[in-house]
Amino acid sequence: MTHRPHPAAVVSTTHGPVRGEHQPYGTRFLGIPYAAPPVGALRFAEPRPPTPWAEPLDATAYGPTAQRQGFGEDATIPEPSIPGDGTLNLNVFTPAADASAALPVLVWIHGGGYVAGSAASPWYDGAAFCRDGVVLVSIGYRLGIEGFLHLADAPDNRGVRDWIAALEWVRDNIAAFGGDPAKVTVAGQSAGGGAVQTLLAVPAARGLFRGALALSGAMMHPHDRRVGHAVAELFTRRTGVPATAAALRDRSDQELLALQNAVTAPGPDRADLPGLLLAPFADGDLLPRPAFTELTLGGTADDVPLLLGFTRHEFHPAGGPELTDRVFRRPNLALAEALAARDCPVWLYEFRWPSPVPGDTEGLAFHCLDLPFAFDLLDADGVTAAAGHAPPQALADAMHGAYTAFVRDLDPGEDWPRYTPKRRAVRIWDAEPVVADDPLRELRADLSD
Repeated sequence: MTHRPHPAAVVSTTHGPVRGEHQPYGTRFLGIPYAAPPVGALRFAEPRPPTPWAEPLDATAYGPTAQRQGFGEDATIPEPSIPGDGTLNLNVFTPAADASAALPVLVWIHGGGYVAGSAASPWYDGAAFCRDGVVLVSIGYRLGIEGFLHLADAPDNRGVRDWIAALEWVRDNIAAFGGDPAKVTVAGQSAGGGAVQTLLAVPAARGLFRGALALSGAMMHPHDRRVGHAVAELFTRRTGVPATAAALRDRSDQELLALQNAVTAPGPDRADLPGLLLAPFADGDLLPRPAFTELTLGGTADDVPLLLGFTRHEFHPAGGPELTDRVFRRPNLALAEALAARDCPVWLYEFRWPSPVPGDTEGLAFHCLDLPFAFDLLDADGVTAAAGHAPPQALADAMHGAYTAFVRDLDPGEDWPRYTPKRRAVRIWDAEPVVADDPLRELRADLSD
């Protein structure tokens, strides 16, 4: 499906007009505020609406990012850090900025272990989705201490509240950009995939999306209120700083990063705590019970179609097969098993295409390698370093086509059956994609151990 760019690049939102930039596929609008800058009294508060504006806001460059410190040279995905206060912003890529278009919408939540990551990555460009008739929205949100540390005098799960505020902005505004607010799918990878699974368990997010797509989803395990409070106690014990908004509100970004690095550093005093310390947890309010419990036992979102999966090797060799299985493969397979047992609509995949790039990950289907194929962006910056000079376009066509179909139809297509207890069909993403019946039986046997 193709659309001609709308003749005007100015769109009105509930807070004020924004001016985008025409692209070959349509128009993109970058750095649109969906909430007020989280600074001063708002640094650890619930997201608040931005101050309205009257003149068209320039939306032709990515806005500030919550990421102040990336993963450095070892990062697979290029995710720039952009300075500034207004980090609660989003980007809209649309093939037709026309209120009559009513196109399906994909809302993308970036990964980064809940402490890093950036919606400004070239790997998250919406060009291919727009080419295929889908509006893409990518969002920024508070990270690390600001987003997820339990503070005695602030609301918990502030990053989750940011996701909800962004989805509410989509509900209220996306029609003007050519999207249908009744056809929203929320998607993400790694921590973003965990965000998707978390949102499925949040009652306040009910009705803000109709489908969910979780790539290599990672959540805190265990995930309950006790753990969230134990992390706050560890923070104070290691840093000597009270876990309160009052003690942290006026700290500089660098001071907060130093405190964050201190609490997340390895050590015997955190042996009983999860690997992901600063992440969503069941606070008993916004998230009444752990998301994994909610999704495996049944609850708020059994009727929301979910497509999920993982790469074959994830964090091999750096983290070893046990980390890969414990954090990614076993929990996501267990989730698919539980949903299928209740006859919920769920599809499962495993990405197996091995990188040919010489080095530690040669021959492995590692964490993040699937993203350029999912977005059909094999020519984006940084892809060659991860996937080599000739990654298979046919694989990108198949993966991107299936995910686009899911966003459009809530079904990835007739050649990818649902995961059921009877068949356990899994889509294997490789140079020649196939569907295999119960190819993860050995991993499944580990679930009962």
